[in-house]
This record gives sequence, C-alpha cells and structure tokens, in this order.
Amino acid sequence: MSEARERRFAVPSSTYRIQLTPDFGFAEVAELAPYLRELGVGHVYLSPILQAVPESRHGYDVTDHSRVREEFGGARGLRALSETLNAHDLGLVVDIVPNHMTIPVPESGNRPLWSVLKEGRASPYARWFDIDWNGGKVSMPVLGDRAEPVVDGDVLRCHDHEFPYPDTFYRLVDWRAGPGYRRFFDVSSLIGLRVEDPGVFDATHEVILRLVEEGVVHGLRVDHPDGLAEPRGYLARLRAASGVWTVAEKILTGSERLPGDWDCDGTTGYEVLNHITRLLVDPAGEEPLVELFTAHTGMPRDYAAVVGASKREVLDLFFTAEVDRLRAAVGCDRATLVELLVAMPVYRAYVVPGEPVPEDSAAIVKEAGRIAAARLPEDAPIAEVVDRVLYGPAEVVTRFQQTCGPVMAKGVEDTALYRWYPLACLNEVGGEPDRFGEPVEDFHAFARRMSPGAMTTLSTHDTKRSEDVRARLAVLSELPGEWAAAVGEWSSKVSFDPALDYLAWQSLLGAWPIGPERFFGYLLKAAREAKTAISWAAPDPSYERGVRDFAARAIGECGASVAGFAARIEPFARANSLSQKLLQLMLPGVPDVYWGNEITDFSLVDPDNRRPVDFARRRRLLAGGDGDSWDRAKLLVTTRALNLRARLDPALPYVPIEAGEHAVAFARGDRAVAVVTRLPAGLAGRGGWGGETITLPRGRWRDLLSGAEHTGRIPLAHLLSAYPVALLERG
Repeated sequence: MSEARERRFAVPSSTYRIQLTPDFGFAEVAELAPYLRELGVGHVYLSPILQAVPESRHGYDVTDHSRVREEFGGARGLRALSETLNAHDLGLVVDIVPNHMTIPVPESGNRPLWSVLKEGRASPYARWFDIDWNGGKVSMPVLGDRAEPVVDGDVLRCHDHEFPYPDTFYRLVDWRAGPGYRRFFDVSSLIGLRVEDPGVFDATHEVILRLVEEGVVHGLRVDHPDGLAEPRGYLARLRAASGVWTVAEKILTGSERLPGDWDCDGTTGYEVLNHITRLLVDPAGEEPLVELFTAHTGMPRDYAAVVGASKREVLDLFFTAEVDRLRAAVGCDRATLVELLVAMPVYRAYVVPGEPVPEDSAAIVKEAGRIAAARLPEDAPIAEVVDRVLYGPAEVVTRFQQTCGPVMAKGVEDTALYRWYPLACLNEVGGEPDRFGEPVEDFHAFARRMSPGAMTTLSTHDTKRSEDVRARLAVLSELPGEWAAAVGEWSSKVSFDPALDYLAWQSLLGAWPIGPERFFGYLLKAAREAKTAISWAAPDPSYERGVRDFAARAIGECGASVAGFAARIEPFARANSLSQKLLQLMLPGVPDVYWGNEITDFSLVDPDNRRPVDFARRRRLLAGGDGDSWDRAKLLVTTRALNLRARLDPALPYVPIEAGEHAVAFARGDRAVAVVTRLPAGLAGRGGWGGETITLPRGRWRDLLSGAEHTGRIPLAHLLSAYPVALLERG
C-alpha cells in the first residue's frame, strides 16, 4: 500500500481544528504546517470547505456543493495545501454538512433553491429539500411589519430578499412564522436536505468524495447527523463511498451511548469533555453553590423543572410549524405531542421505519410517554401517540425523530443552560449542570469503554466556554465560601438583572482579563438565549443599554477585585488546566486540539471563541521564547503528549492505576503512564501530598515533562514536584 493510501485509511494520531474564514484560508493554513508538525499534530482538521455565503465566518451556510469555497482559495488552493501538508507528514480532515444548506440573501445565491421556488415540483432539484408542499407552494418567512414586496422585472423583491416572478411556487409569510420546510433547529435561513435520496447524496457529496479519492482529504467530521431522516443509513452510504476515518457530531447525554450499528469511528467527543470536567469538580460544592445561585437569581433548585419549562417555551416560540406538521401526521392534539417532546431526555431515540424497534429506543420513548401522561388529562391519547411514533407510518416515525433534536438543542443548550448555572463549567453541550463531580472509579470505567477511533475534545467552535475558563470555574466547587463572599462584594457595588448577574460574575472571572466590549457581547447573547427578559426575536433597547452599562461598571468598579481572585486561584486553575489537557490527550481516542488551545485560551461562546489566533506568539513559545508559566507548561504538555501519541498504537488498552483521592493515573498498555492532580485546592488545604505514593508498572519510566526517571513506587510529592501532571514513557 502506498504512503498516500496508508494515510487515507489511517486513524489520525491527533487532529488540530482550524476555523477557516475569508481572511484565513488555505494559504494561511499551509504556512502553519511546520509549526503543527513540530507541535506533534497528526492531521489538520478544517471547518467546512464548500462554497458558502461569501462573508460567512463559519462555513455551515453552504450555498453550492459543487465548488470548494473561493474565498479560501478554491480547489487549486486546497490541493496546494494538501501538497504542503503531505510534505510535512500531515493528513487532512474536513467538516461536512449533510443536513442542510443556506437560504442566502438574496435567495438567488442558492441555485438549487431558486430553481425549486421558480419551478416547484417540476424542478430537477425538487427532491433536494424537505418541503411541505401545502397547496403546491412552500412558505417563505421573510415579511416584516412594514415589508412591501416590489416587482422588478422577473424578480420579486422584499427588502434585500429576492424571488423569481411571475411563475412562482412559494408564498411569502411573516418572518416570525414557521417555514414550509424542515430547517436546522429554529434557523429559517438553513433549509433541510434530503440526503436519504441517493441522487441528493451523490450530488451534495460529489466534490468531497472526489477529494477523498484523489488523496487530498483523509478523514471526515459529519455535522449534526441527528437531523437526517436516517443517520445510520447515511453513515453506511458515506463509509462505503469514502472508506476514511469518520466521526459524527452526536451529542450523548446521561448514560446514552453511540448506536452500535453506526458505521463511523465514534463521536466528536463532547461526552469526553463532560466526564473530564465532572472529574475535576468537587461534589462537596454542590449544596453551597446551588444555594448561592438560587439566592442570587430566584430560580428553582430543580434543574429538570427549568428544562421542562424551557422546552415548552421554545416549542411555542419556534416550532409551531414543525409541531403542526407532525401533529397532522400523527393525528393527535397538540398538547399531547408537546408533552411527549418535552419529556424526551435525548436528542433522538433511533427507530427506522419498517424495522423492529430496538429495545432501548422503545424504552426511552415509552418512559417519556409515562412522564408526559402524568402532566396530561387522564383521557389524553398518550399511549396511542407513543405507539404511532414508534411503530406507525414512516413519515410519523421519521418526523418525530427529526423534531426531538431541535427541541433538545434549543430548549436545553440554548435556553436552560443560560437559566440554571450554579457552576457554569458544567453547562456544556451535552452536559448535566445538576451533576456535580464524578468518582474516579466511574471515570476509569468510562475511559475503559472508549473507542480508539473516536475523537476526544476539550474545546470546539461550539463549546459554551473554553477549556481554561472551565478550569478556573471548577475551582469554585472547592472554594464556595470564598466565592460567595466575592460575589457578595461585587454585587453590592454593581447589579442589573438577577437572572443574568450571577452568570456574569462567573463569566468575568473565567474569562479574565476581558474588555467591556467582549464582555458585553457575551452577556447580550446570554440574555437573548435565556429569553427571560429579551430574546433574538424580541429585543429591548433599554434592557440592552442596561447590559452594556453593567458590563462596563462591573469591570471598572470590580475589575481589580476580580483580578485578585483570579490570581488567588491561579495555581489551582493551572493544575486543572494541565490535568484536563493531559487526560484528553492520553485517553483512548483521537485527541483534537481546537486552534490556539495549545496554550491558555479564555474564550466564551461563539463568536468569541472564533477570534483570530496569534500564531506568531505560539511559534515563539514553541521555539523557547519567553511567556507566561501557565502558557509554557500547557504548550509543553500538549507538545510532548501529541508527539508521544504519534509513537503509540491507538489500540493500547487503558489500565487504571491506584493513586488516591487527589490524583488520577492510568497506563496505556505498557508504553505510557499519565498522572494528573485532581481537586488541587483541597490538596493544598490538607498540606499537600504528604507520604502518598504511586506504584508504576514494571520497567524504567522517563517523565517527558521534567526529564526525571522513575521506577517502582514513587512519592507523589516527588513525581509531581515540577508540574501538577506527569507524562511517562517506558524506556
């Protein structure tokens, strides 16, 4: 097998995610190749590369599947990048978006959609989109309060929108109304694709699969497969056509596991992120932090109640069209269907029409039905609805599956997580903010089940806050009394909205130092997502001025105190930062480093976490230049671990090592050992390691961070004297 072909079918040793933008394209990525190779990266992992809205900063708003995005350098630039990466022994992974494409403004920027709006079902692209042809026309929500469509030749214009005229197969409706097509969550500008149709699959994947066949692309990350009609079938078709390493952006919650019949190598790693975060949270902090949160916000102690209320709210606000379409297919009343959707605990319970229903899937939906029944009148037809969505017609089964995910995403990720936040580091995608801490033995059990081909992550373009923000906030679980006193002091000086202030203080500490404009941008988004005072659809200029004033005053009047608190906890936050990094990089799976996070990064939710990265500074640090000790230590851990991973068999077993209350240790086969500090503030409070020891597996071991050599039984105070973590390779 040729070297290029081996790379095509190889599982990466690691990946490095880069956010492409119009001003950071393929040529700029190519310039990073020597740096990334020295860092120890195995594959470069790019955000979507197909043609999107020209000004798009993320690329998930694809307009043309037949072209590599021109703003990045086009197909020629991508091939040049591939040659550069190959020369530095780096592979290439790309993010693909099978679930949807964008409805741009003007709409003529999406040629397939324009054809459908003009020709209706006679269009050669009519099969592409998941459209409700109500009366033979698709509803397009673009009309504003004062919008007056104007005919301009063969085009109908409405503000910046344009539509074909006069032969039309659409109707314009109020922008707040639900559209006549399946969309991505509640985003009406993203229209759902029917990739279950083989012709649509072929057309929308032709360029990507050709790049795979040519050896330009060596791996795929699949965005939001839960939105598809049949994720399992899609992944099987994709694997058969590509044959490359593939991971799916599947959000697992609670004890949920990836469906065993999915033909992919694993998830993108949010469940790993959440297990690691919980491992570093002290469960003893739960009661005082929940008490502090409820006292400051007036919110209930019961997170589940907040989730239920949030789901009902988003169903009423955003998903009227989806619920009505599903209700018509099911043949039931709206209230029964809404309560069943609210009670669903996962993004999707996988049922394929015409196949036997998996026991786990049936159990999930039936339990949701039992919970819903308790909230409904006795004569509500909940049993019949459960039966229909599990065993009924294909449209009912599929449509219900495709509706659960958006309700979870908008109700939990984009609402409840902004309303209930006693310890915000737990408020992550797929996270459980009411689950404080994780016993070491439970973490070991989880790690032993991990797949060697699945991705692991700490930060992504979608995380609610970066890994180092979470590392700081986890310390608060160990120091709830000090934190309560600090919040009390700051709140006595500056206050605005009880539903927002306590999140603001956590965010200010976590992201410190942060300027007023960045802080305001985050708080404004948080308030809009929470929907307790304002929302994206219902702005309030007066409230927004209040948010801006709060952000400025909080920094101006309390900034020095916040800086002092951050300095006080920095040794503990630094320990958490290095511990979680080494855990992620050495656990089974393919570790992904989100761009810039090889050193400290204190970013909040997008777009804050998609700001340009100062690679010049990172190059200087890697070359031995001066820098903050936390940055240098994190870069050292990242570099040594990534380079070690490139030397290890990814299938090496995970072997737990006994290490006491404040350490977590494991071996990867007989080749490597990782040891990390856990709950560092508590460790310091008890006076350090004392006489605690760890017994290494047989052989001589060299610490790749300190250079020290060890064998046999070692005092933890000695092993972790240079850094709060140790990375050992067998000599």
